[in-house]
Amino acid sequence: MASFSVSDSPWSGRDWTLIQNGFVHLYWKPEILDETLAWLVGEGYEVITLDASSWRSVSDLHRDVASAFEFPSYYGRNLDALNDCLSDVARFEYGAHESATGTVLVARGFESFVALDRRSAEALTDIFADQARVGALIGHRMLFLIQTNDPDLQLPKVGACQVSWNPAEWLDSKRHPTN
Repeated sequence: MASFSVSDSPWSGRDWTLIQNGFVHLYWKPEILDETLAWLVGEGYEVITLDASSWRSVSDLHRDVASAFEFPSYYGRNLDALNDCLSDVARFEYGAHESATGTVLVARGFESFVALDRRSAEALTDIFADQARVGALIGHRMLFLIQTNDPDLQLPKVGACQVSWNPAEWLDSKRHPTN
C-alpha cells in the first residue's frame, strides 16, 4: 500500500487520524473500538485480535502473538525474538499481506496484562511502534489498538511517541461521563 496521498483527502479517514499521531492507541469503550475496526476492515485492513485478559504469563503473550502472525517455529519466545519477528512482519516476510491496506493488531483487556507484567506490556507496545515505523517506510501501515477497561491507563512513550487515547475518547470527559 502506498503512503497516503494529499489528493485523496487522507485526513478524513480514521487510519490517517490514528497514524498521524503514532502507531499505538488506547480504547476504553469497546463500541468505539468496534466502530474503528469495522471502518478499517471496510478499507481493506487485516485485523488480528488477541485477548490479553486471558494471558496468565508472558509465555501466553508469546504463544498468541506467534500464532497470530505465523512466526516461524524457531521463534525464541522472548522480547528480542519478538522484535526480530515483528520486523519481518513489517517487511511482509510473513504474518501480513501486501495486498491488504495495512495490518492492525488489537489487544482486548490489556489492563490485565499490564497488571500482570507492566514491563513486558510496555515492551510490546514499544516494539510494535518501532516496527510499525519501519513498515511505514515501505508502505506497510501498521496499528496496535489497545482496548482497556481502565479509563485511566497510562503507558509511557513508545517509539518516541506518547501512547494517546483515540480521537473519540481523547477528552477525559468522554471516559468519565457524568450520570
